[in-house]
Amino acid sequence: MPAAEYQRNSAPLGRSVLGVRRDQVHSMDAHHDCAGGGGLHELESFQRRVADLFHDLAAPFAASEAGGGGAVLSISWLRKLLEAFLACQVEFRGIVLNNRGAASRPPLDRMVAEYFERGVKALDVCNAMRDGVERVRQWRKYLEIVLAALDSRQRGVGEGQLRRAKKAFADLTIAMLDDKEAGSVLAHRNRSFGRSNVSGKDHHQRASAAHTRSNSWSVSRSWSAVRQLQAIGNNLAAPRGNDIMATNGLVIPVYTMNTVLLFVMWVLVAAIPCQDRGLQIHFSVPRSFLWAAPVTLMHERITEESKKRERRNSNGLLREIHRIEMCSHHLAELADPSQHPLPDDREAELRQWVEELAQVCNLLNDGLDPLERQVREVFHRIVRDRTDCLDSLGQAAS
Repeated sequence: MPAAEYQRNSAPLGRSVLGVRRDQVHSMDAHHDCAGGGGLHELESFQRRVADLFHDLAAPFAASEAGGGGAVLSISWLRKLLEAFLACQVEFRGIVLNNRGAASRPPLDRMVAEYFERGVKALDVCNAMRDGVERVRQWRKYLEIVLAALDSRQRGVGEGQLRRAKKAFADLTIAMLDDKEAGSVLAHRNRSFGRSNVSGKDHHQRASAAHTRSNSWSVSRSWSAVRQLQAIGNNLAAPRGNDIMATNGLVIPVYTMNTVLLFVMWVLVAAIPCQDRGLQIHFSVPRSFLWAAPVTLMHERITEESKKRERRNSNGLLREIHRIEMCSHHLAELADPSQHPLPDDREAELRQWVEELAQVCNLLNDGLDPLERQVREVFHRIVRDRTDCLDSLGQAAS
């Protein structure tokens, strides 16, 4: 979706789905309004809130078309995405509880229950994402060895420093390949950073170790991120007119949260290393929803990014992972012990890439822990809201 089209679609003009519903309700008796105190105002407010949050998230994607948007799929952007999800979830919980009478009766009771069942499937994705964050932490340890070996405060780069950096890059490459191909997060936790000789026997031992499961591994060996996403999105369709009428509009926030849940989990899988990463899901949102334009824009941009030649074999589309890959590629070529002593221009270029790598490590140091805490918060929020809402609806139905 071009940026200009996104701007047109994101303008607060035109009629939302709830606008149509408002016209219908005004022609009906007052007792047909939504159960609970909020009514249509509560539902429209929720749609506007979701739209505002996702317009903010999509702004860097629209800017990237003009050469900006450096924060796209960065750790900081992912944290904003999770904050948006938590905000939507809190408001959705309020709508369900404020309208527990209607939400405990057919057909809405089934629709609400299906949303919370999708939430249960999302819990596995959250666990896999926490494992993925741990995986990136392990990579960071190799990068810290490189930074220590190529300390920019030292004058000149010795042959020993280059050899140590080269070893770390070799181990980092093997770790990233093992993680991608074997789906192991913590298999190399206790491996010495100093080993760089990758003989046939050594490689076989490492490949076998990649299949050794850690007690902290959160999902089964056969678990697949792409299959889990497909399960979350299974049978997800926009509400039809008769569904809207039958639920007095309450089906609309249910569909909205289903779509938000699927999109957020899809983005996490796209960005963070995990088992059997894949983005092959059906994702289509009617343009009549206020939040459709920004969500569609982000989905299209991320899909396009995943198809770029340099990103196809990446462990994840997270911006910091891309920077790790770029720095590692250039520094591994520049830190060649056979070229010692390095010419001045080559050493200057090496120093520049070391600075870039230091910046990436700082971002990882500052961002990975808060990101993991937010993923954990999403997990617990889904569990709590499912329990509270279903218990409340069960009481209302009895």
